[in-house]
Amino acid sequence: MVQLFAKDEKIYPQRTHGLFRTLKWTAMVVLLGIYYAAPWLRYDRGPHVPDQAILIDLVGQRGYFFGIEIWPQEVYLLVGLLILAAIGLFFATSLLGRVWCGYACPQTVWTDLFVLVEHLIQGDRNARRKLDAAPWTLEKIWKKLLTHAIWLLIGLATGGAWVFYFNDAPTLLDGILHLDLPGLTLVWIIALTLSTYFMAGYARENICKFACPYARFQSAMFDRDTLIISYAGERGEPRGKHKIGTSWEGRGHCIDCTACVVVCPMGIDIRNGLQYECISCGLCVDACNNVMEKMKLPRGLIHYDTENNQHRRADEIARQAVPTRGRMKWIRPRTVFYAAILFLVGGLMLGAIVLRTETELNIIHNRSPLYVRLSDGTIRNNYQIKVLNKTHSDRDYAVKIDGLTTRRVELLGAGDVAVPSLRVPANSVGEFRVQVMAEPNASARVPVHFILTDRTTGKAASHDSYFIRP
Repeated sequence: MVQLFAKDEKIYPQRTHGLFRTLKWTAMVVLLGIYYAAPWLRYDRGPHVPDQAILIDLVGQRGYFFGIEIWPQEVYLLVGLLILAAIGLFFATSLLGRVWCGYACPQTVWTDLFVLVEHLIQGDRNARRKLDAAPWTLEKIWKKLLTHAIWLLIGLATGGAWVFYFNDAPTLLDGILHLDLPGLTLVWIIALTLSTYFMAGYARENICKFACPYARFQSAMFDRDTLIISYAGERGEPRGKHKIGTSWEGRGHCIDCTACVVVCPMGIDIRNGLQYECISCGLCVDACNNVMEKMKLPRGLIHYDTENNQHRRADEIARQAVPTRGRMKWIRPRTVFYAAILFLVGGLMLGAIVLRTETELNIIHNRSPLYVRLSDGTIRNNYQIKVLNKTHSDRDYAVKIDGLTTRRVELLGAGDVAVPSLRVPANSVGEFRVQVMAEPNASARVPVHFILTDRTTGKAASHDSYFIRP
């Protein structure tokens, strides 16, 4: 039988130390700390309102982020937030390459955590390889069981923390401890536990290679001035083994130790050039720098650089000039374009948040019938009024109509009972009927302007409609 495809070998990343490994540890601790701690932050919004600082209240149809409340009518704020996140990612990629993938992507962060657990229990790279290849012994069984048990606990904490964002965290935790949970919440916790366990414990780099589309279209955001992981081939080649104390005449500084390969979480050899699998984590830079220090050679054989700087150094070497590192070009058409979109969308969102009102008014003209002629000749139009009270206290509103000489205006509440003003409970939408009577006139359609005034604060909201006559 002819086998057309070879199975990918499991990657056992070796642990290293250095600047970028420290940055990754820091990013992991900070990001996981924010993720697990954020649902427990409190923010006092007053009585009868959730005091959880960050909460997506699906039952109450509200989103809370500290002092900002997002109603279903304000979904445009969520759209703006998604646009900012996407353009921000494009902007960062055009400047610094796949820095998001290497340091902040959830797949990277949780995989780092799982690999750390694996390292602490099973040992470093060679120990893990030997353990997997060894027959099943008592030692192998307890190490594997302990590793997977901790992975499942991390997955459970991850799934539990996620549902905390959609429920009051202390109340839900009490329900979890007493095994008293809504069925849907339990399903979400189990699903997120298993997905975290699978993606960070088993799939790992395969998610980045085959499932995540970002690796495939990242090149559309790159240009020759994007910061990428680079191998200084003009300095490293020809590569070969070397003993300390022997001459470097006729050979490059790369001693072909493959330290850059064994630390790579994606299992690639960066010396072969930039590859779509590279997540720009910088661990190969740390590994190579450590080797260079041992060989008493300058650091930076593998480093962050731009394509333009690489070509410039190659030209300098061809001219037998001393190669220089060069600087990064931050301002260029691509980055200016992304920055402009960020400022535009961010400005629009900021303006929408600052200018948002406590009350929203919506008027619907009843079309069946369009108008009614009363016995005294007066023309009556009916309107449906919806008043959104975003405040945390009950409010009374007065209605005024501009643009029409009216004979009478009747406000009708629940059960078509006449009311002196429109009373809307806190954090709710009030629905009312308004009957407007006016004299017949030659104008069949008259624009009218409804003004809703808060009797407590005097603030007004308005909405345009029309009055129809024969």
